[in-house]
Amino acid sequence: MNDIRRIAVVGAGQMGSGIAEVFARAGLDTIVCEKDPAALRAARGRIDRSLHRAVDRGRISPTDREDTWAHLLFADDLEALADRQLVVEAVVEAEHAKTDVLTTLDKILADDDAILATNTSSIPITRLGITTGRASHVLGLHFFNPAPVMPLVELVSSLHTDQAVLTRVEAFARDILGKHVVHSRDRAGFVVNALLVPYLLSAIRMAEAGHATPEDIDAGMVHGCAHPMGPLQLADLIGLDTVEAIARSMYEEYKEPLYAPPPLLSRMVEAGLLGRKTGQGFHTHHAV
Repeated sequence: MNDIRRIAVVGAGQMGSGIAEVFARAGLDTIVCEKDPAALRAARGRIDRSLHRAVDRGRISPTDREDTWAHLLFADDLEALADRQLVVEAVVEAEHAKTDVLTTLDKILADDDAILATNTSSIPITRLGITTGRASHVLGLHFFNPAPVMPLVELVSSLHTDQAVLTRVEAFARDILGKHVVHSRDRAGFVVNALLVPYLLSAIRMAEAGHATPEDIDAGMVHGCAHPMGPLQLADLIGLDTVEAIARSMYEEYKEPLYAPPPLLSRMVEAGLLGRKTGQGFHTHHAV
């Protein structure tokens, strides 16, 4: 039986809220940590809506929903996480923000065997791990949005990650969370984004060049290739700022033109047109 029972998620945004819900639905003692009170309130609302949808669609029972809430706590101070066995960092996709969280947690966690996991989409795990004093216990645990629904997690080890730690987290993700685990080397983009992001950027370049409208680009891939969602719709869902950050990280590593963010993407991010979370990206989105 896996002994990881005390969990925390740092960051209460869309991904952090979803990851915390996954843990709590698995019956794990879960703390969501976010210093911004408004973000914590938003996370509660986001999780509540997600759980109600899960009940409405028959994925969980009303009793399961109540049990999930019984396993969730919310905190605004990292000091509250001192007794955690596993902490998942899910803050903004910016290296300085992630290293700040990880180095602070490294000092706070009381258990030398406690594991620090990052939900980064593209930042090298080795680079993040060496900023702490426990690089052997740092790894990537990359969930996909929406985390309570998507079955995949990418497990990424750094050059320093201990094999026993990797095995322990793999068993946890598979047996306790019920996720399908794929392994990746510590390369920017890992498996999924290394394939996905060039596709998204190609669609953005097509729209930028005026080859077709965003609506027709998306319709082409949905109705012509049986994709559940078009590439520009998907970019809006991920967040255009996140897509740009992943692209920059991959371009920095590989120096391949296909990874470079198109100018249109950068301008939209500068303008605050980030997709679904701001209501406007390549498409207009209405609050749910």
